[in-house]
Amino acid sequence: MTAVLSRIATRPPAPGALPVAAEVAGPLLPFWLACLAALGGGLSLMTGFPGADIWPLTLVGVAGILVSLIGQRWNRALLIGLIGGLAFWCAHISWLTLYLGPVPWLALAVVEAAFFAIGAVTIAIVYRFAPRVWPTRLGRLGILPIVVAGLWTAREAFTAVAPEGGFSWGRVAFSQSMSPFASLVAFVGISGLSFLLVWLVAFVIQLCREVGVSVLSRVTLAVGAVALLLVVPAWPAPTTGTTRIAAVQGNTKSGLLDRVEAGDNLNAHITETLKLEGDNVDMVVWPENASDVDPEASRAAAADLDFISGIMKAPLVVGTIAERDGKFYNTSLLWENGTVADFYDKRHPVPFAEYMPARPFFRALVPDLVDLVTRDYQVGTTDTVMNVDGVVAGISICFDITDDSAVQAMVDDGAQVILAQTNNADFGQTDENLQQLAIARLRAIETGRSVVNISTVGHSAIIAPDGSTLDAIAPYTPGAMVDDVPLSTTITPASLVGRGIEWLVSGLGLAGLALSLVAAARTRRRPR
Repeated sequence: MTAVLSRIATRPPAPGALPVAAEVAGPLLPFWLACLAALGGGLSLMTGFPGADIWPLTLVGVAGILVSLIGQRWNRALLIGLIGGLAFWCAHISWLTLYLGPVPWLALAVVEAAFFAIGAVTIAIVYRFAPRVWPTRLGRLGILPIVVAGLWTAREAFTAVAPEGGFSWGRVAFSQSMSPFASLVAFVGISGLSFLLVWLVAFVIQLCREVGVSVLSRVTLAVGAVALLLVVPAWPAPTTGTTRIAAVQGNTKSGLLDRVEAGDNLNAHITETLKLEGDNVDMVVWPENASDVDPEASRAAAADLDFISGIMKAPLVVGTIAERDGKFYNTSLLWENGTVADFYDKRHPVPFAEYMPARPFFRALVPDLVDLVTRDYQVGTTDTVMNVDGVVAGISICFDITDDSAVQAMVDDGAQVILAQTNNADFGQTDENLQQLAIARLRAIETGRSVVNISTVGHSAIIAPDGSTLDAIAPYTPGAMVDDVPLSTTITPASLVGRGIEWLVSGLGLAGLALSLVAAARTRRRPR
């Protein structure tokens, strides 16, 4: 790829085209080829994520997208970005079609692709006017890749929080849980890791574009950039003691379309937990919605939890649906000594799944799908931790694990271990389960905390603070993990800085975009 880009960069300009050192850069690829490059880039980007999990292809995909945008006008960049975005998102979230059909999948893919396209326009503008904003080689190699990576990161950061709470999925960093770059997340966080990887790709591309640089210099600088990222030692992830946790996977029919009797989920988890009788544990953890009957509203369910807690001689952390004052919450209860000792309400309910925005409008369009969402869950306002018999446990329910602010809040609230309760039954044995587990693995490294990722159906695993797997249960298999789980109170650099890195690199990208827009305006005003 380096040789091909180098030949393209040194090809004589077409008649009427501006040279590289002129005020604007012409397209690196003809429009039709740029569209194909974006299509291939989007598919390659997707292939870097679980389950194909060929992480280097993520970098190849980023390269394909960036190369397709170089020198393109904004309107063409919009279409190129839309093609790349649709290719990526339609493939990446295909698991939505398993039970719900094509409408939710296509709607979400189109929305995310639209944001992808807008981000592509900003990058194209920067590339097009870079020769004027950064006329020196040092500027183009030193600043331009930072600006491009900053804009990519800013787009990821925005779509992680908006609209309707955002969809923090598909970020470049989330493809790297098993790569040698994963350890960097302890120092720079999720957005920081995305930034560094896109910067690396943009830097290598720019090396290939620069005229008058020897092959040896290009290779040396490219290898040096990779080495710069890989030479950073892994965070030592110090721990302070352990707690013995039993995490139970009931393998229940707990999907949105499953037709079961109330209490089936609860009984399945009771059955698996009873097999652990006699094990000396400090806590028992059940997944999201493991108790499909609210024990605060049902004496029978409360008696069942009392029985399990008594048999195991340990507190029980259990997911359920709670109703308070006529409002519903996806919640996790700490059941101890016959009562609710603490609870956590999910901070990030999923739109169109756990609540329905603009219900009358969307019901007029797709009534059958909208009617599947029978309750609108509220946004939780509780703190993110529970004191479980002396151990401060951070609680995450399903997609909470993708929310940077929720994860940071656990650390700020003093969590020593993270309990990630989830229900993946709506997605079957698709890549969604693996993608979410990969995110949980990165969160363990990022926070320096063990993560107990426990699902109703899998993939369930206990992940150490260094990202290694301590234990796991096969998907769609009832069972339990009983392990001494390391505890930690360390503060990683990523946790210390919080989202400051995200704001910094996004700001650098937007500042570079502003300079490019000024250059564009001045270019248009100049007499021809």
